[in-house]
Amino acid sequence: MSNGMDIDGESQITLTRTIDANISDVFSAWTDPALIEQWQADEAELDAFEGGDYKFTTFGDEEDPEDHTVSGEILQFVEDEKLVMSWVHKEGEDDDAEELIFVLEIGFKALGDEQTSVTVTERGLAHSDAESRIFSIEAWSAALEHLAEVLE
Repeated sequence: MSNGMDIDGESQITLTRTIDANISDVFSAWTDPALIEQWQADEAELDAFEGGDYKFTTFGDEEDPEDHTVSGEILQFVEDEKLVMSWVHKEGEDDDAEELIFVLEIGFKALGDEQTSVTVTERGLAHSDAESRIFSIEAWSAALEHLAEVLE
């Protein structure tokens, strides 16, 4: 298992993680709502095809009581190879809520029968400051770590 991070430009973050699991299992963990709920969201809906919609909700807790929901469309779906999604997160509950929109691309590459390289690229969201950029990097790193724990 190894971690890698490549950060290029203010509007793109790329992280790569090797996971000790079969590529089909890793891809399913990103596209099967029941599996998504084991590592990424408390509630997940996903139409696993190009043009399908998705919605992931993470429930609040004592530290952050607000529920967080991201939603969007599957822009590209190539089984065991690539998943590209529009990623929309609303800040706030009302109609005037600010929407943070970017494209999330996940690439999958078999490194053997039971090892897969996953590359997550977040594009198009210019981080207004170093703190928000670091938060995004840490959030995706933690998500990939949790995914590895579930699958390995």
